[in-house]
Amino acid sequence: MKHRITCVDAGSPADKAGIRPGWYLTAIDGQDIYDIIDYEQLTAQSRISVTVLEAPAADPAESELSESWQKGAEHAGEEPAPAGAKEHTFRIRKDEYEPLGLGFETGLMSPVRQCANHCIFCFIDQMPHGNRKTLYFKDDDWRLSLIMGNYVTLTNVSEREFERILARRAAPLYITVHATDGEVRSRMMRSKNAENLLPRLKRLHEAGLGFHCQVVLCPGINDGEVLEKTLSDLFELRPSCRSVAVVPLGLTKHREGLYPLDPVTKQIARECIGQIDAFKKRHGITDFCYASDEMYLAAGLTLPPYEAYGDFEQIENGVGLYRLFEHDFLLMLDTVEKQPSLIEFDSVSGVSIAPLMQALFDKLLPFNVRISVHPVLNDFFGHTVTVTGLTTARDILAQWSGGKLHGRALLLPHTMLRENDTVFLDGLRIADVSEILSMPVYKVSAGDGADFIDELNEILASLR
Repeated sequence: MKHRITCVDAGSPADKAGIRPGWYLTAIDGQDIYDIIDYEQLTAQSRISVTVLEAPAADPAESELSESWQKGAEHAGEEPAPAGAKEHTFRIRKDEYEPLGLGFETGLMSPVRQCANHCIFCFIDQMPHGNRKTLYFKDDDWRLSLIMGNYVTLTNVSEREFERILARRAAPLYITVHATDGEVRSRMMRSKNAENLLPRLKRLHEAGLGFHCQVVLCPGINDGEVLEKTLSDLFELRPSCRSVAVVPLGLTKHREGLYPLDPVTKQIARECIGQIDAFKKRHGITDFCYASDEMYLAAGLTLPPYEAYGDFEQIENGVGLYRLFEHDFLLMLDTVEKQPSLIEFDSVSGVSIAPLMQALFDKLLPFNVRISVHPVLNDFFGHTVTVTGLTTARDILAQWSGGKLHGRALLLPHTMLRENDTVFLDGLRIADVSEILSMPVYKVSAGDGADFIDELNEILASLR
């Protein structure tokens, strides 16, 4: 495969060797490069040989041809070498793990792989129509699991590709399991490829490759005895199987024509938590499998203490998220300067977490800082959706505009917004909310209590 080099870091080993932007990477140590996984592993050594094609300057016709090819290409960067390209092999010495210094047209050096499953509980299938296209994209790419911690099913991974996972020692992976019973998993994901997960997990275990697992609990389908088998099968794969999170399925009001599913009720949530606790007690462990914060909130039970979550390895599944935020918040609380007079802020959150956040924010009162937490009913998705990260701007405005907020500013949890942006799920922006509410709006951390305190201190300083 050929990958067009878009940039070369100044002073990097590649730059010193004479490799230039516009050339094509074809091999490292004689091995083909399929994507960023191959590239990063093969360039980690202190001595490598890099094979490139030196491309002549392209004329406009060649540029148009390349652009046309790219639109229909199966693999980004895999394009025919231009006429007259010269092959060079550079033998490069560098520090071990020192970056080679090449940049490519995409971060993965190939397209993101889309999900080919049709899961009966898929949240994206329950999205209302008419939102930005990126909200409907379903990725299922094991490389993003390795790099970013995304959960993947492995159903679109061929045997040859799975062998590459083993060969490249790609770990830890984050794997959506749902059930180790192949028939149940296949029925839930509506894919025959879903049946062979447990043998693959065993091969990862035999290779000494770690992984984390996720179970989306669907009442009457993968709870009860099926969940017991899933936990037991995964327990047998320790220490490779590092942790298991059990989270409730999310149901929106936009389920017309979809598979009929029952919600996780208070009773079902309590039964699930009891089953997990009993499993731990039976095996004499305090870690390994966890119910998510959302499961505890649905059950109406007190969240476990901070110490119960170990290294918080399932934080992206909302396991221990509140306790970690609370712990770091309290750790930094004494850095808040007491204000000469009371300063009031408003904040918004999903319905389920609002009481806990209010109780935590009330610890700022001795510093003359009051944050009033306003729960937002989710009319966009339906009232069964209670998490903060799925709150929309329109719901906030419909319920809390018109002079109902009285603070100096609105503190907005960052999870309501697209990453590194100011846009909500429904397309409105912070500026829109600020204008309609006629008050400043500050984006604040919803996942790191120490960051929240730092941001609050900056906001307080700006108001002096």
